Amino acid sequence: METSIIEKKYPIAFRKDDAEALGKQLAHRHSVDLIGMKRVGISNFLRYFLNHKEVVSTYIHPTEKYLFIPVDLNDLVERELFPFWALTMKRIVDAVSRSEFTELDKKQIESLFLSSIQTQDLFLLIDSVRRLIEEIVSHEITPVLFFPRFDRMKDVVTPSFFDNLQGLKDASHQKLVYVFTGFRSLDVFSPKVFQKASLSVFCQSMFIKPAKPEDAKIIYETYRNRYNLSLLPEVEAELLRLANGYVQYLQLALIILNEKKEQLPQTGEALFALLSKDERIMLQSEELWESLTKDEKEVVMGIVTKKKVSDEQRVRGAYLWDCGFVLARGAGEELFSELFLHYIRTHDQKQENQMVHFSKKEHLLYTLLEQHVGQICEREKIVETVWPEYSEFGVSDWAIDRLVARVRSKLKQQKSHYEIVTIRTRGYKLAPLE
Repeated sequence: METSIIEKKYPIAFRKDDAEALGKQLAHRHSVDLIGMKRVGISNFLRYFLNHKEVVSTYIHPTEKYLFIPVDLNDLVERELFPFWALTMKRIVDAVSRSEFTELDKKQIESLFLSSIQTQDLFLLIDSVRRLIEEIVSHEITPVLFFPRFDRMKDVVTPSFFDNLQGLKDASHQKLVYVFTGFRSLDVFSPKVFQKASLSVFCQSMFIKPAKPEDAKIIYETYRNRYNLSLLPEVEAELLRLANGYVQYLQLALIILNEKKEQLPQTGEALFALLSKDERIMLQSEELWESLTKDEKEVVMGIVTKKKVSDEQRVRGAYLWDCGFVLARGAGEELFSELFLHYIRTHDQKQENQMVHFSKKEHLLYTLLEQHVGQICEREKIVETVWPEYSEFGVSDWAIDRLVARVRSKLKQQKSHYEIVTIRTRGYKLAPLE
């Protein structure tokens, strides 16, 4: 695999409990719905799981063969069914090309892919995916389709789509395995399609919480070495405490510290002051807060104000404990990170005191749009311009849309003669007010 995937070099014991739990499900050919709070580190875990050469023999089966097929839905520009199945088929072909199949088999599979794409017929495309899966199974190989960010399909999945997923499993004699990831379970993000009664048979739910201290240390040391950072022991300990296993906070903190390399904080207090005021940390905290339901927010606010959590609240807010938002501490509970706690305590005040002028990220976005008035700025170009430091970790759809919403709101407050127009599935453009 690609040497740029640094997670493949993690020790085999990385996130051992999660790897064992997932491996056990795959060994029994059970499909899995991986659920975790937004940006908690599921992608980091999967890059390790998909690419470490010892994972299959250690956690799944010592001798049986598995073909891991990652279909990252962040690569899906158009969130429609035909592009979804086309991307899925392409990733199957890619996985086969890296496998031990004969050159003749690889060429035949590539030919099938090309002919299927050219037809532009959804039925024939899905049928070709079926034929590919059957071909893999015929070689006594278990195919595992990983769908990171499956929630991106929320608005287009249909009951017939679910039937197609089940049909592929049936065609493989139940040997095909799916692994979906998202910040909510399948039955929550699309209850009319993935109904609880049928979903319980179709796949198993598995929650991914923030990494344990020993696993967070592995992630930290990997990126610290990449950035060539040297922190004082006190600052390093505080960084790990503040992130508390939440990978996005940890990675953002390292990006921020790399930018401040010439003037690194010398105390834990200085580090907290630096991180808690950074726009990127605040935006990530906001994304977490907005991902919660009204009932869950009520539970969180109760914990912040030291109120006792009732049994009813504990049931309605079970997601908070399942995903690690809330941790048990002695006789009470607390939030997983002081950075998230700080955001919640101050976000109402921030909204009240919000200035009309642009923040750094907002200014970068507006400048890009202004330089291309009347032209579409693709989402990829926006990420490249506004978040160049995120090239390794990616930027969520929510973060882009939220930043656009802020700039749009401030343009109105400034009584600007321009507005931001959304171009569905592509991006945004700045246009004169009509």
